[in-house]
Amino acid sequence: MRLILLWLLNAIALLAVAYLLPAIHVASFGAALVAALLLGLINAVLRPLLIVLTLPATLLTLGLFILVINGLLFWLAGSLIEGFVVSGFWPAVFGSVLYSVISWALSALLLSGKR
Repeated sequence: MRLILLWLLNAIALLAVAYLLPAIHVASFGAALVAALLLGLINAVLRPLLIVLTLPATLLTLGLFILVINGLLFWLAGSLIEGFVVSGFWPAVFGSVLYSVISWALSALLLSGKR
């Protein structure tokens, strides 16, 4: 049940990002659900692999290269899903940061007393 609630919260966070950033567009709540699911899968499978492979660049930039990885993965999800459009690299970076912050805030507010 908690996993489904987190999935819904991430979809709502994605709709909020699309509302706040004009370079990101989500066509419907269904597209947001699919995009949230794909973003979760991408972050669970590809992100750890990319972080390990780019560890020297991450160390040289004191961890800031992880923002680039997050932006690229956000952009990848936007290119794979119809109804979820990310119009470039920098909107993807800003969108991924905003998506993380909103998702964290919603999860912290709504799921803090459920443990």
